[in-house]
Amino acid sequence: MSHSVTAKPLTARACGPLRGRARPPGDKSISHRAFLLGLLAVGETKVSGLLEGEDVLNTGRACAQLGATVERLGEGRWTIRGMGLGSLLEPAGTLDFGNAGTGSRLMMGVVGGHGITARFDGDASLRKRPMRRILDPLVLMGAQVLEQADGGRCPILLKGTPEPAPIEYRTPVASAQIKSAVLLAGLNALGRTTVIENEASRDHTEKMLTFFGASVMSEPFGAHGRKITLDGRPELAPRPIVVPADPSSAAFLIAASLLVKGSDIVVEGVMMNPLRTGFLATLLEMGANIEILDRREEGGEEVADLRVQFSELTGVDVPASRAPAMIDEYLVLAVVAAFARGVTRMNGLQELRVKESDRLAATAAGLVANRVKATIEDDDLIVEGGAGACPGGGLVETHLDHRLAMSFLVMGLASDKPVTVDDETMIATSFPTFRPLMVGLGAEFS
Repeated sequence: MSHSVTAKPLTARACGPLRGRARPPGDKSISHRAFLLGLLAVGETKVSGLLEGEDVLNTGRACAQLGATVERLGEGRWTIRGMGLGSLLEPAGTLDFGNAGTGSRLMMGVVGGHGITARFDGDASLRKRPMRRILDPLVLMGAQVLEQADGGRCPILLKGTPEPAPIEYRTPVASAQIKSAVLLAGLNALGRTTVIENEASRDHTEKMLTFFGASVMSEPFGAHGRKITLDGRPELAPRPIVVPADPSSAAFLIAASLLVKGSDIVVEGVMMNPLRTGFLATLLEMGANIEILDRREEGGEEVADLRVQFSELTGVDVPASRAPAMIDEYLVLAVVAAFARGVTRMNGLQELRVKESDRLAATAAGLVANRVKATIEDDDLIVEGGAGACPGGGLVETHLDHRLAMSFLVMGLASDKPVTVDDETMIATSFPTFRPLMVGLGAEFS
């Protein structure tokens, strides 16, 4: 598919203190699931605070292709009139997910559990991402992969089954996307679908399925895992969804305030789900001055405001067991580590190799380009900090990766020399207001 857009480099340079209050966009994971569960429920689901990035909007467009009526009412406010389980329409054209790995993989679960055939495709980055880990359990449930690119990659032609077999499936890695695809396919099964994971991954799908009326049981499994059981053929009823602020997007604001001298900001309404707070826990271990204010509940998730002030940080050893709770934040954590005193070692980052880019290699390359000492040992990233200083001055290759771009733009706000990323256009996939929001707090871009 054609998604060619002219690259737009962007430079960040050292700025004065960041001050003020800001609310990051709605959580990306919940926004995707709001569209999908709205499609599968019968009636009208109302959503507020939806992330209006390209990734999420592509999921909304795909839901419309399967028969949902999707309407935007205003900024962040949407309605989805769903078709209900077993009633989806076969799409006339390709489901084009652009850069949306989450949207495409979860929708494969939906299609796999219905008697329809759909072609999945996306941009150059999405076409590089492995899908076999999603397709394998769907085939066990009765779906058929009619066409696929080398290595089980997009474009993929998937034929679902109207009567998916309920299975017990042990995920090969801690992945909310694998778990969610199996559970979404299992919704239309006559029987009980079980997913076992040795390391607990994000639980938004389980929580939202329960919120919509499904019978879902989640219990501990082993030392760090979970066993999730879903009863098939529930009656999903529309529910209003308030999308909390995305902790992965909030991470860039938090990091910038910690690194830019004199900064003092409040980040509002950040999701505090314990399976999403690994980045916050790590920063506190490093000595970050972060206050958690006004804990409350929004849309079935705990949220809080975070007051973040400039801090002198110390390197830490981040255990591999924390990876599922902060997998998207390691890139900006590596930037924070570049300013800390001592060495930060981030362990067990193999999952970063199969994201929008090989994030492990690309992050290390970006650090080295800015004269930061960084090495990779197996699947671990080791960063030697500059005790409050970072040379900067580099040009960072973003590889069509929005989080790489934002992470190194944060670096440039506090480094000795400006930092340039080769392209800012893909930032719109997850954080379309990143630049104006940061400028409003005092950041300098050009």
